Amino acid sequence: MRMGKYEMGRTLGEGHFGKVRLARHADTGRAFAIKILDRQRILAMKIDEQIKREIATLKLLKHPNVVRLYEVSASKTKIYMVLEYVNGGELFDKIALKGKLTEKEGRKLFQQLMDAVGYCHEKGVYHRDLKPENVLVDAKGNIKVSDFGLSALPQNQQVWHLSLASNQSESFCLCLTWLLFQKDGLLHTTCGSPNYIAPEVLLNKGYDGSMADIWSCGVILYVMLTGNLPFDDQNVVVLYQKILKGNAHIPKWLSQGAQDMLRKILDPNPITRIDVDGIRAHDWFKQGYAPAVPFNDDEDISRDEGSLNMTEDASERKIRFASDHSPAYLFEKIESIVRKIGFQVHKSNGKLKVIQDCKGPANCRGQETLLISAEVFEINDSLYVVELKKSSGDCSLYRKLCETLSEDLGICKRQQFLKQDSIKQEIGRYNSSF
Repeated sequence: MRMGKYEMGRTLGEGHFGKVRLARHADTGRAFAIKILDRQRILAMKIDEQIKREIATLKLLKHPNVVRLYEVSASKTKIYMVLEYVNGGELFDKIALKGKLTEKEGRKLFQQLMDAVGYCHEKGVYHRDLKPENVLVDAKGNIKVSDFGLSALPQNQQVWHLSLASNQSESFCLCLTWLLFQKDGLLHTTCGSPNYIAPEVLLNKGYDGSMADIWSCGVILYVMLTGNLPFDDQNVVVLYQKILKGNAHIPKWLSQGAQDMLRKILDPNPITRIDVDGIRAHDWFKQGYAPAVPFNDDEDISRDEGSLNMTEDASERKIRFASDHSPAYLFEKIESIVRKIGFQVHKSNGKLKVIQDCKGPANCRGQETLLISAEVFEINDSLYVVELKKSSGDCSLYRKLCETLSEDLGICKRQQFLKQDSIKQEIGRYNSSF
């Protein structure tokens, strides 16, 4: 059985909404895991927003300790998610097999877990269902956080992605991430697995998603080091009472550093609970710590393809400008404009990628190929940010192209005067989130 360029293999897992199958790329032979979801079941159970959220979240995340989403396509009856294949099983199975892990091994996995979770939080993503069953282990013993179906994304960061497939009848044309925030900036959806859920989530008064995730990480660390749950009871009501009190028994046979780390994470008060920075600065955590380096968007472009409020980062690779045009219109016009001035356009990995056609203008011969990716972010109902990233190529040509796009698609002079104050505020908030 084939699905496009992938040859389907054995079933890796099966659930109520579909299955996960091992697949190999027909050209490269590389292994992938393809999640195949039944659209009718998803619609019947009204979890289509959850699936959209998982897809949109995974598109944002590119980290060695987070399962990668490479491609999404769909037919009239199925949704196909091409994921990184992680062949070492669940962290739960690793712990169950050994009973408990040594402090050295547990600390290494906890360091990777915090790298992944800290990276997600920097992107404004809160997992909300962290547990050993949702943490995979690869063949080298490194962890990969998975299952972002209950994740939440930050307020005012609704991200539009151009469809990966050319046939709009068989693919998502645009994927919009819906939010679970209210005006107070706190999450208000109670979710997660009972034994790993943070006490503030149970109170149903709104909670900080990052601190709730840290609590769950603390429970995972406790399980890795002791082989037991810090809070457990067959009666769910009693279990929740124990979690709210937060009086976990921490074994004295653990090192003083491990005991202190667990106490500071399993603090029932989220205000005084240690945060990611505090964990990374803890002496016990720092032993043998080598931080993971997130994947670079620009590196992905190279690998895959073998004037209002315009801001540029220090490396002169990223430029943004504001626009009041819709995402669909922006993508269409960007493609039209760059093709007219002699560039090639490819749609890949949820982005529009612009490549200099060196077979055209004679003055580009002998120069490094110019690679640019374009993405659109929604700031509010009538304001968007176009973000352009350069992977390689001539800086002056890149700036000329960005200026052309900004002049044609950015907010005009008249609107600039009317919206000046609101745009400065919104762009400043957007930039501070990156």
